[in-house]
Amino acid sequence: MSICCGLPILESVYCLACARWVWLKCLYTAGRESENWGLATAEEFEPVPRFCRLILALYEEDLRNPLWAPLGGYGINPDWVILRKDYEETSGHVPPYMVYLDHDHSDIVLVVRGLNLAKESDYAVMLDNKLGQTKFDGGYVHNGLLKAAEWMFDAECEVLRELVIKYPNYTLTFTGHSLGAGVVALLTLLVLQDLKKLGNIERKKIRCYATRPSKCMSLYI
Repeated sequence: MSICCGLPILESVYCLACARWVWLKCLYTAGRESENWGLATAEEFEPVPRFCRLILALYEEDLRNPLWAPLGGYGINPDWVILRKDYEETSGHVPPYMVYLDHDHSDIVLVVRGLNLAKESDYAVMLDNKLGQTKFDGGYVHNGLLKAAEWMFDAECEVLRELVIKYPNYTLTFTGHSLGAGVVALLTLLVLQDLKKLGNIERKKIRCYATRPSKCMSLYI
């Protein structure tokens, strides 16, 4: 008798829990998340075209003799490229990337290219998504992109640290497109959680510009 009476109560609790979840989902949309954000200032938007050219430059095999440069070129000094790694050097853990020391704008920039439709390793990163399982800082993140970001942080932490210490007045920018944008978004979070690994750089000097990023984190993070 007591079991039978208890079932309707349990069902009611379950239904209320589901209703609350649906309600929160309806409220927590990207539109509502950003509706109170201020408009980007001209100063904040100014570097966007420059970072887009840096990302496009990664598709070139030879920066000194580019084949696909846009009108006006990439605006890059090849001598300021600190390092550049392709698929072979990353073993497919992350798309090709480079670290560029932009002396004209006092900026240390780590750039990651987007998805290569011909590379299985890129698809492996994208499809490694344990939905609702990989937790990070109170939210959920894309498992494959997080692993790619962690790999890159471990691989280039020392290089970035040396540059940050050598150029204390420079900003540190992470930028990328598509798959690369998702990686740098999570890489930025990793860096902000462990600033000491980069020589205690000020938080305000770290920036991330993600161009059309792949879905990499929940809105609750």
